[in-house]
Amino acid sequence: MTENTQQQNPAPTTELPTQYAPAEVEGALYERWVDRGYFTADANSEKQPYTIVIPPPNVTGALHLGHAFQVTLMDALTRRKRMQGYETLWLPGMDHAGIATQNKVEQQLAEEGKSRQDLGREAFTDRVWQWKDEYGGRILGQLRRLGAGLDWSRERFTMDEGLSKAVQTIFKNLYDDGLIYRAERIINWCPRCLTAISDIEVDYQDDDGELVSLKYGEGDETVVVATTRVETMLGDTAVAVHPDDERYAHLIGRRIKLPLTDRTIPVVADTHVDPEFGTGAVKVTPAHDPNDFAIGQRHDLESMTIMDERGVITVHGPFQGLDRFEARSAIVAALREQGRVVAEKRPYVHSVGHCSRCKTTVEPRLSLQWWVKVDTLAQAAGDAVRDGRVALHPKDMEKRYFDWVDNLNDWCISRQLWWGHRIPVWYGPNGEVVCVGPDDPIPGTEAEGWTQDEDVLDTWFSSGLWPFSTLGWPEKTPDLEKFYSTDVLLTGHDIIFFWVVRMMMFGLYAMEDQVPFKTVALTGLVRDEFGKKMSKSNPNAVDPIDWMNAYGSDAVRFTLARGANPGADVPIGEDWVQASRNFANKIWNATRFALMNGATVEGPLPAPEEMTATDRWILSRLNKTVAEVDAFYDDFQFAKLSDALYHFAWDEVFDWYVELSKTTFFEGGEQAKVSGRVLGEVLDVTLRLLHPIVPFVTETLWTTLTGGETLVIAEWPKDSGFRDAAAESEIETLQQVITEVRRFRADQGLQPGQRVPARLDLGGTALAPHEAAIRQLLRLQPEGDAFSATATLPVAGAQVALDLSGTIDVAAERKRLAKDLAAAEKEKAQATGKLGNEAFLAKAPDAVVDKIRGRLAKADEDIARIQQQLERLPQA
Repeated sequence: MTENTQQQNPAPTTELPTQYAPAEVEGALYERWVDRGYFTADANSEKQPYTIVIPPPNVTGALHLGHAFQVTLMDALTRRKRMQGYETLWLPGMDHAGIATQNKVEQQLAEEGKSRQDLGREAFTDRVWQWKDEYGGRILGQLRRLGAGLDWSRERFTMDEGLSKAVQTIFKNLYDDGLIYRAERIINWCPRCLTAISDIEVDYQDDDGELVSLKYGEGDETVVVATTRVETMLGDTAVAVHPDDERYAHLIGRRIKLPLTDRTIPVVADTHVDPEFGTGAVKVTPAHDPNDFAIGQRHDLESMTIMDERGVITVHGPFQGLDRFEARSAIVAALREQGRVVAEKRPYVHSVGHCSRCKTTVEPRLSLQWWVKVDTLAQAAGDAVRDGRVALHPKDMEKRYFDWVDNLNDWCISRQLWWGHRIPVWYGPNGEVVCVGPDDPIPGTEAEGWTQDEDVLDTWFSSGLWPFSTLGWPEKTPDLEKFYSTDVLLTGHDIIFFWVVRMMMFGLYAMEDQVPFKTVALTGLVRDEFGKKMSKSNPNAVDPIDWMNAYGSDAVRFTLARGANPGADVPIGEDWVQASRNFANKIWNATRFALMNGATVEGPLPAPEEMTATDRWILSRLNKTVAEVDAFYDDFQFAKLSDALYHFAWDEVFDWYVELSKTTFFEGGEQAKVSGRVLGEVLDVTLRLLHPIVPFVTETLWTTLTGGETLVIAEWPKDSGFRDAAAESEIETLQQVITEVRRFRADQGLQPGQRVPARLDLGGTALAPHEAAIRQLLRLQPEGDAFSATATLPVAGAQVALDLSGTIDVAAERKRLAKDLAAAEKEKAQATGKLGNEAFLAKAPDAVVDKIRGRLAKADEDIARIQQQLERLPQA
């Protein structure tokens, strides 16, 4: 009843161990998949391509839950497409992680009492390559452990020969087109790492600082300004006020005395100043603040750098040689002595940028750097989304994307490091500047006075080329021809600006308006079960390998997928992983039971008229689930598809269909063979549907059930369109009867296995063929001669009469229920009283009122339930 072309099944078997042991299965199974080339894509294939390039993890990195989360989702997408018959390429690789990797090696050298300067640039770079070969790439082995179906034959590294050529090529092209230039601008500077860092490498946190108000000028030329970085006043070259602020109109164009110096600075009028904020006057330090730099550019102000690359004051005078924070205290003290301090506020909590690598406070600093001119590139990146060539999912992320890309500033791409792609620009003895492409000769030797630029490129520069450089660009390779544009970029919403936009800009530029990917699927961030961010500095950080060791990779994968709503953060706790492990065990045990009771995929499915209503019901539900799962995949609704599969497999297949069919299997005969074939079909398709999310347990079970080679390349199920509304209605009625009687038994305190005499009146319903199943599932025995109905349950047109005499202490049960009823009525009275009190309602917060309304509704439900239980009790 589903459209599947079964693989050859030469040796299906009924043998399965009594328990599923992931550790005994996963490693060997994964290596088998890799060795047999199931994940290796063929660029010469005539199949329709489907491509994802993995967001490259840092070479220094180890697997964390964020990685595991995104890798699980990408693996699910590519496994499904492979099963659907696409030529599927999921390309792996790593980023060279310039700052992080250089720091690792410098730490090693420090332990040896050396520095990189002791080795020199070439020897240091060799040492980094040695570190990479010895320690780097740990995360790739961990991705194998997770089951990632990556094409390892195409593994790339952002510093490998091919990608280095791509970097040099696009730099040269951008330079020649006037889109790369060198200029002095304000950048984020780390005094510890001694390099410029990108915006994404700055972590902002609220720090306890100080806000100091200072008096500049004398007499009627006095202006009060406030700052959290007092030391920067040594580099002030102006005070700015709003041109319409009448308080300072007499000062505009005049010069005032700058304290602690022998300088005077002008008062300038600039619309950037908010006259309503503070005193309406701001100090201007163009060399140490991006907003001040912009004011300085508009008013042609001098830019004075007052500290070196380590944050040490360089201005001549009493503060020279002090660290910036030492100077801050010393300068405040000196200003206080001169009566220049108007007010001091401590602590003053404000947002401060820190280097994400070493946690040092970042210093805005004027520096000569290389830049990408982004206006036309960013315009193209925005247009590609606006005209629908690239879809952002979820769609509401488009506004954030446009807000960023439409206001993008030029990008600083140079870093003061030794590890990375060195900028391919050479300087000659007579001021020549030559940009060199990968096939160009070097313009001259060092002896002739030629030197190469000392800086390397921002890591994001090379990773911005990732979708096409990994496929062979700038060469016209078969891979590039076959697999570009890629289909999906799946990544966290937190790097949409820093990585996604850069790939869009470079891809459209280098590939002549071909988009780098057709869809950007944005995920949330993984958090702990209380919604808090996980980090190494918090005790809530989790190593996913620990969970894989304890519960198996499938359990971790299913937990992550089940929490993956588009764009939303994912809370996760260990108890959820345990529940997913239980699900894997349930799949195992149910399949083992089915195999021992005749489940098979041998031969065609019987005709519907040969099947029981239960058989037709489960096949109808199976096809609906196939259609539902496909729709969820197409919409990147991983949580919904995982939940649909969970409930179909556990509730409908294992709890209902298997249980309802037990009577048929125990009775044997032709009907048992028909149901065995149906059960085999249902398991076959269910395991195929589950495989992209939980590949290990499904592969083990499916190959045992079918004798097939592997699920990795088995055909993805198709909805055949088979529906049986009558069978679905019949089984839903059956479920109502069983559920209601089970609830009644539980309410009466009966043990699940306790047998009770019962008379079933199924007349007028379609349930007569199910009487044996009803009695078996509800532990109901025949009524017998002494039967006396003490309770009768009318359910869905049927009646179930029960004889509970001798099974429960009726008097004790009535007493217990009466006590519960009194408690519920008291709760109702209290809630009703509060909700009827107008004074209380006027003062209480909405949340409190809503909570009391909830208590009232719950009390009403409890009262109705208890009264019904009392009515059903036999008379004492």
